[in-house]
Amino acid sequence: MLNISKDNNILITPGKYASITSVARRPHYKILNKIIIGFLIFLIGCLFLPWTQNISGSGSVTTLKPDQRPQTVHNTIAGRIEKWFVKEGDFVKKGDTILFISETKEDYLDPNLVGNTKDQVDAKKMAVESYGDKVNSLDVQAQSLNTERELKLQQAQNKIKQAHLKIKSDSMDLEAVKTQLRIATTQFNRSTALNKEGLKPMTDVEQKRLKQQESEAYIITQQNKLLSSKNELINARVEINRITAEYAEKISKSRSDKFTALSTQYDTEAQVNKLQNQYVNYKLRNGLYYITAPQSGYVNRALLAGIGETIKEGTPVVSIMPESYDIAVETYVEPIDLPLVHRGAKVRVWFDGWPRIVFSGWPGLSYGTFGGRVVAIENFISTNGKYRILIAPDNKEGKWPKELSIGAGAQSIALLETVSVGYEIWRNLNGFPPNYYNSDDKATNEKGKK
Repeated sequence: MLNISKDNNILITPGKYASITSVARRPHYKILNKIIIGFLIFLIGCLFLPWTQNISGSGSVTTLKPDQRPQTVHNTIAGRIEKWFVKEGDFVKKGDTILFISETKEDYLDPNLVGNTKDQVDAKKMAVESYGDKVNSLDVQAQSLNTERELKLQQAQNKIKQAHLKIKSDSMDLEAVKTQLRIATTQFNRSTALNKEGLKPMTDVEQKRLKQQESEAYIITQQNKLLSSKNELINARVEINRITAEYAEKISKSRSDKFTALSTQYDTEAQVNKLQNQYVNYKLRNGLYYITAPQSGYVNRALLAGIGETIKEGTPVVSIMPESYDIAVETYVEPIDLPLVHRGAKVRVWFDGWPRIVFSGWPGLSYGTFGGRVVAIENFISTNGKYRILIAPDNKEGKWPKELSIGAGAQSIALLETVSVGYEIWRNLNGFPPNYYNSDDKATNEKGKK
């Protein structure tokens, strides 16, 4: 500013001027002072008012149970779309046909594939029965061979016994012949001596000599018979060894044939099981050409279009919203607030599209909010950097709107401890978290431990 005033140190005295004195004497300043003082007293009183600490979160409407949420129906096998049986917005019951597809893989193009596989299974079953009969026949054959072997061995043992008896008999006959020879020799010597003395004729001597020679010849014959009997004993023993070896070979061959038949039978049974598995798979595959609704609900959206389109396994076909469901809200809280939330905690919820007046610190004065309780807390952080919490309606308060749609926006406030407004302002200015809130169950347990 330009300093053009001649006197820069002029002081204005209020009592010197009548206008200033008149304005100063007016009562407006006293009233304003009273208003300011009253407002300050009101603000100080508000600092002692109760304030409910809370945790806010945002999310959307969902369902309480996983099987009640919108689901996508997929096809199990690859195929080509042949016919649609529903359109978007239709209500379908559980098991209703949604779509029909035809086969595209060359392994399943045979129209009589199931019947042919069933015939193969029956043929293999008959082969298993045949091998079973063969095994039984071989068992009977082995038993017969064992019986025949025992009989043959008994027959050979009897021959050995007969040979022993015959050897004994021939030995006795040989001893008798030797005795006869000694007698004949004695008689011949006596007749020779008597003939020399003239008491016996020469004819008698010759007869005795002939008898002696006959006895000697008979000894040789009897010795031959004894040797023959001994040979028969040896032959009987050899026969036993031959029978044992022969039937051991026959029985071993029968057992080998039996085990071969059993191996083939088991292999055929494995083939039967494999064919039965294929038969059941083919039979079930025929039922998979019709894609049906897994539960009753409304067709939200058809994810495929047209006729003749080829689809792979597991391709989404349609989206279905279940007919009945329990409403819930999924909301997200900051990691720092997660320890303050527990199952069963009370929550106030309001929804997009419903009028409301919300006072977070005074939930009793809010309008348009609905009561809820925390039923699930996710222990793993979500992709948005927060933790997911599931809220269900509180049965002790009013019901939630029936017109709520799945996916609508929702806001939530988790109610914590009740403190004074001054403490809450001081806490926020210092950046402290809300007071940790213990549930009734936890508090009871802590008191019991103490």
